[in-house]
Amino acid sequence: MQWRIGQVRITKIVELETVGSTRFILPLASREEILKLPWLIPSFATEEGRLKMSIHSLVLQTPRGRVLVDTGLGNDKQGRGVPTWNNRNTPFLEALAAAGFPVESIDTVLCTHLHVDHVGWNTRLSGGEWVPTFPNARYVFGKTEYEYWRDFSDTPERIFVFNDSVKPVVDAGRAELIASDAKLTEEITMIPTPGHSPGHMSVHIVSDGAEGLLTGDVAHHPCQMAHLDWSSTADFDPTRAAATRRQLFERFADRPVLLIGGHFDAGHLKRDGEAFRFVGGGAA
Repeated sequence: MQWRIGQVRITKIVELETVGSTRFILPLASREEILKLPWLIPSFATEEGRLKMSIHSLVLQTPRGRVLVDTGLGNDKQGRGVPTWNNRNTPFLEALAAAGFPVESIDTVLCTHLHVDHVGWNTRLSGGEWVPTFPNARYVFGKTEYEYWRDFSDTPERIFVFNDSVKPVVDAGRAELIASDAKLTEEITMIPTPGHSPGHMSVHIVSDGAEGLLTGDVAHHPCQMAHLDWSSTADFDPTRAAATRRQLFERFADRPVLLIGGHFDAGHLKRDGEAFRFVGGGAA
């Protein structure tokens, strides 16, 4: 799936798709509540009200380079809290190459935050060691986000994730720590959106008068546009996450921004004229 924002082309590379079994992430998103939002069907929910979600990466092709946003779960990882996220063996890198993006062609890897499902392909296992997957890329982490997980990785899963998917990049001298409002390229600027994690960032794209917003995990699913108070169980600070969500979408309420979520399964979102209501669709 692809989109174009001015001179920036966005390509979605899917690692994992799910239907249903998502109430552990959004407990208030019952089937009954989802069926009250018919605009979600069929792009983002089934006729039965089951949520559609995905874990994916987004490649941004700018006039000057290729930026890979978020890197999913990765292969061969262990210590994950979700059993099926351990010891994975999937052809994600092959899919990336088939789409025209071999690992050597990526010059920047950008993580909106450092949760398990956004950093996995930062590294790959080689000779029993974790090494950076993208040999020619700088890896960009938010400074606030990185320092928090460096200092407070205090559960077994957090320790595993940091040690196998973040620390090896830093140890290799490939990490660049940025402010949460940094300008990454001429077209790409970060927006601080804390709450889901301490230093979470969203990605604002402006090119030739067009705008795009990669929300990361500000919202896990488009149903949260209609219910801004529906926070995820994975949110670090649910109250702040809800406030951030409201502030972000108020900021873009009256602008024709193309919005792509960190786990939105299909299409994109655009304002349809009603408060905090968006409609899904195919590529733009």
